[in-house]
Amino acid sequence: MASFIMVYTSMTGNTKAMADGLAEGIRKAGFDVRIEESDGFDAKELEKYDGILVGTYTWGGGELPDEMLDFYDDLAEVDLSGKKAIVFGSFDSLYGDNGIAVDIMMDQLKKQGAELIYEGFKIELDPDPDELENCRILGKWFAETVESTLVK
Repeated sequence: MASFIMVYTSMTGNTKAMADGLAEGIRKAGFDVRIEESDGFDAKELEKYDGILVGTYTWGGGELPDEMLDFYDDLAEVDLSGKKAIVFGSFDSLYGDNGIAVDIMMDQLKKQGAELIYEGFKIELDPDPDELENCRILGKWFAETVESTLVK
């Protein structure tokens, strides 16, 4: 059975709401998911899981938030070959960034060998009910897709 981990950071609760919705979807598909905040998390732990979800908001004009920087740097020492991943996050277009931190994190996961099976799931500001339902749908789809790719 596929194993899942989600590592995220959230300042205002927008990315956490997305994380909660994705986790609901994974559980609805019949799987457990370990959920951790990025600050202080050991990135090597990702190697133990089949499916990886990383969530980050975009800070300032398009930067990773401080709480995500050590995790990002530590990923350089992690082998994610054969792992399936999704990166998600919230942003505020008022700053003109359009979720650049999600793109930065996707690039880092790809460099470490992860296969991004969904290209950057971004929601502007606080997810509305329809967007939260999309989070649940994506989480369920991700879990089922990862499970279907495992060698039995």
